[in-house]
Amino acid sequence: MKPYLAGKRSHVTHPAQPHPLAPRDRAVIAILLVATFVVILNETIMNVALPRLMAELRVDAPTVQWLSTAFMLTMAVVIPVTGFLLQRLSTRRVFFAAMILFSAGTLLAGLAPGFPVLLLARIVQASGTAIMLPLLMTTVLTLVPPERRGAVMGNISIVISVAPAIGPTLSGLILQALSWRFLFLFVLPVALAVLAYGARALVNIGEPRRLTLDVLSVPLSALGFGGVVYALSRVGETPAGLGSPAVSVPLLVGGLSLVLFTWRQLALQRRDAPLLDLRAFRAPQFTLAVLLMMVAMLALFGGAILLPLYLQNIRGLNSLQTGLLLLPGGLLMGLLAPTVGRLFDRYGPAWLAPPGAALLTFTLWQLGGITADTPVWTLLTLHLVLSVGLALLFTPVFTSGLGALPMSLYSHGSAILSTLQQVAGAAGTALLVTVMTGRAAGLLREGVTPLLAQTAGLQAAFLVGAGIAVLAVILALFLRRPAQGPEEAPSHAEGEAPAALPTP
Repeated sequence: MKPYLAGKRSHVTHPAQPHPLAPRDRAVIAILLVATFVVILNETIMNVALPRLMAELRVDAPTVQWLSTAFMLTMAVVIPVTGFLLQRLSTRRVFFAAMILFSAGTLLAGLAPGFPVLLLARIVQASGTAIMLPLLMTTVLTLVPPERRGAVMGNISIVISVAPAIGPTLSGLILQALSWRFLFLFVLPVALAVLAYGARALVNIGEPRRLTLDVLSVPLSALGFGGVVYALSRVGETPAGLGSPAVSVPLLVGGLSLVLFTWRQLALQRRDAPLLDLRAFRAPQFTLAVLLMMVAMLALFGGAILLPLYLQNIRGLNSLQTGLLLLPGGLLMGLLAPTVGRLFDRYGPAWLAPPGAALLTFTLWQLGGITADTPVWTLLTLHLVLSVGLALLFTPVFTSGLGALPMSLYSHGSAILSTLQQVAGAAGTALLVTVMTGRAAGLLREGVTPLLAQTAGLQAAFLVGAGIAVLAVILALFLRRPAQGPEEAPSHAEGEAPAALPTP
């Protein structure tokens, strides 16, 4: 393999003529992009199907919600292990593991005779989904030189933004005419096609390291991240909130487990054998990017969770109408992502991330004033502005943060960023739902009508989200293009095979 030159190439003055990617590299990235799109699409396709499943499977609302909760919990448990897997196993083996798990879970879900089997299928699906995004991120960082990473990360942002956006809309269209089983049976052929193409065309990138799995770190990680995410996901479901044992006990267990997990990783780092290498936080830009992403995810749930609640509970829109109203925003993010990536390659994050965070703050503040009579075109406009802000924010954060790491920490950095996204998402949901329900309950006790109380609760939650987003604006001001160190991304020239590729 021929390494990219460090030093001069980190300060490119003519970004219009970057070093071209070899066809094999482009094929690898394309396969992983399509695979990631399929698995992320599945993550949101279930959201609008829950009422139908309650009726057909004869389960109540708290029970059916486990189809989403279990998926999120599995992601939080599996993602921290991917840092180890991506270094221990070859690219092909990790890809096959992810897609076989996802395809098996999808088939099982489509044929599930009842709720228990469907829940198991969602857990299997989530295990494959959790592996795929860190695999894509790590591969891109390994193959793509620094001066091209923004453009390629822009393509990843398309996957991350468009797939969740079209999931509910596609689900609503399918459920108009077909059984809920077709939500999975339509996805299965695509997943199998991606698996078959990957088996033929995907090559290994780099060489696996001989690492030993620390058996103590795995349960500590599962209890820690899983316990925290589970507790936070239950906050809005229990009247007592954090005071409920169903929330406080798993939160305490999760917090203590995370402390022990961190201590264990610091000890293992002395032998260069951690499950999740926390030395990534020694890179200031990575730490800043993680904080910025977590704050943005906390605030983002103002649009992702609260806006659909407003549209359905206050405005009376059904699931399909809600999905169609929110679809343009997701598509706009996808359309903007490649341009944002190219702008990042040319100008860095300074002209992108702060305006993006400012638009996020402005939109949430405006949503804090919506009423039951707010025109639909105003809501659509605000959601489009929110989507522009997120498009300007996500690509610079991912590229600057992960690009600041040495190659040996790419897989661990991707796993850390993806894991803390899950934790921040759960925390954002818990916080904003708690604010909404608390404000609405207080007004109901004062004799306010339910409609006005619920509207005021949503307004309060949006304003809290806007307040959190102000912190994202401050953090974004310090985001910089990563300075490339001596350990650069390897590649291979046109028509040159990677050296010493391990067999699958």
